[in-house]
Amino acid sequence: MAGIRIYVDTSVLGGCFDAEFSPWSNGLVEDFRGGLLRAVLSDVTAEEIGRAPATVQAVHQELVRLGAELVSVSPEVLELVTAYEARAILGPRYRNDLLHIALATVATVDVVVSWNFRHIVRLDRIQLFNEVNVALGRGALTIYSPREVTTYGRNETDPSS
Repeated sequence: MAGIRIYVDTSVLGGCFDAEFSPWSNGLVEDFRGGLLRAVLSDVTAEEIGRAPATVQAVHQELVRLGAELVSVSPEVLELVTAYEARAILGPRYRNDLLHIALATVATVDVVVSWNFRHIVRLDRIQLFNEVNVALGRGALTIYSPREVTTYGRNETDPSS
């Protein structure tokens, strides 16, 4: 499992300090600390984290120190965002969400994790993103919340958990 590359958006890091999401966000961070999974972060996440509380910034910096893969906006990413915008998957106000998806797509990550149920972790949006990706010759993305990805709370001896 250590080779599984996980694109982490800003909501996951903020979720470390949210009562509703902290067990799974912190569990995912523990998986990164333990080398069970590999974090992929972007310059968009870094920019958004710059406006977050110091505690959230500290989690981001820790993941960077742990060797997270860093990906950046490129012409290829912007071309994909333009295609998403042409399909009107999200409005212009949510361009960073489009950037997260495009960055993860271009980086060919194994999975995107997010707590953004309005714009990212939502079946109809996932289908639209993947329709564009496949039409442009790119792979489809797998998108989940941290709850489905982290090993936190799993009983490894029970195959049903």
